Amino acid sequence: MNLPNPHSSDVRLLSLATAVPPHRLKQSDAVVMAREMFSGSFRNFDRMAPVFESAGIAARHTVQPPEWYMSRKLGWPERMTAYLEGAERLFIDAATRALGAAGCTAAEIDTIVTVSSTGIATPSLEARVASKLGFRADVERVPVFGLGCAGGVSGLAIANRLAAARPGTNVLMVAVEICTVAFRGDQPTKSSIVASALFGDGAAACVVRAGSGGIAAIEGSGQHMWPDTLNIMGWDVDETGLSVIFDRAIPPFVEANVREAVEGILGRIRVSPASVDRFVCHPGGAKVITALESALSLGQGTLDHERGVLLDYGNMSAPTVFFVMERVLRTGLPARAVMTAMGPGFSCAALSLAA
Repeated sequence: MNLPNPHSSDVRLLSLATAVPPHRLKQSDAVVMAREMFSGSFRNFDRMAPVFESAGIAARHTVQPPEWYMSRKLGWPERMTAYLEGAERLFIDAATRALGAAGCTAAEIDTIVTVSSTGIATPSLEARVASKLGFRADVERVPVFGLGCAGGVSGLAIANRLAAARPGTNVLMVAVEICTVAFRGDQPTKSSIVASALFGDGAAACVVRAGSGGIAAIEGSGQHMWPDTLNIMGWDVDETGLSVIFDRAIPPFVEANVREAVEGILGRIRVSPASVDRFVCHPGGAKVITALESALSLGQGTLDHERGVLLDYGNMSAPTVFFVMERVLRTGLPARAVMTAMGPGFSCAALSLAA
């Protein structure tokens, strides 16, 4: 039985849009590049090379052409310049599409939530593109950093709360990640090789507003953070740039712990797990998708759109779950769908949508 939801509001998801950069990197080319980058410094590269095939990825999109990543002279200035240029273009692209789909202009946006964890932008991204898009001078800005792959779901949850607090206002949420600036050919580690096999660049944007209409109602959201798990996922920082922290135990951790966390979140927003028609999950990797199916008691193969997005785009961090939701919307949003994603902390975020 569905219990009344005391946290529910009349906030509606009005639109959802995605964007990718122009350069498309085939996985077959990526392994050739990685071999050139790592084989001279990582003696067991051939033992790691199968990760490019087992990742479940056919291609990814990147903000720079392949030869840029092969340079041995990439430091903070070069990486952050690529981040800013790529993120600004993707922000504009995704936001423009989301605004058009919502039937509103940039000047009608009252609050902007910007989610990004793959680079440093001060002033933040929405300020950098404000004049190009036409945001008002009094628009409120909420930049969010550090949530990694969970940032998209958490960013939409923040947008929901801001819209609920001021009915009638329009809130734009943009998640943009340039993961490829963290490809580190100068670091011959397993994590660096996995990152070069897994990550791509992309963006997603949503418009939300309290009222009626739109795609779906946002019923509620929540987060769960596990103690003593800081080393599972995140960034290391050195004089050259950001390097990814990956723990090989992520899939078994997901399988053992995610169900309880998601059910706890749903319980707090008074949504029965049995009433969920579709889980829309961030596809962190092929093994993570399989672990999610097991953890959430789904039949193997249920998360088909997750595998499809991973195949076509790789892991783009925070925006990726919206690429999955976009495919769910094309096939018809069920009565209730729950978006989930995991990120540094180690943490899980979930948000419930009702058609």
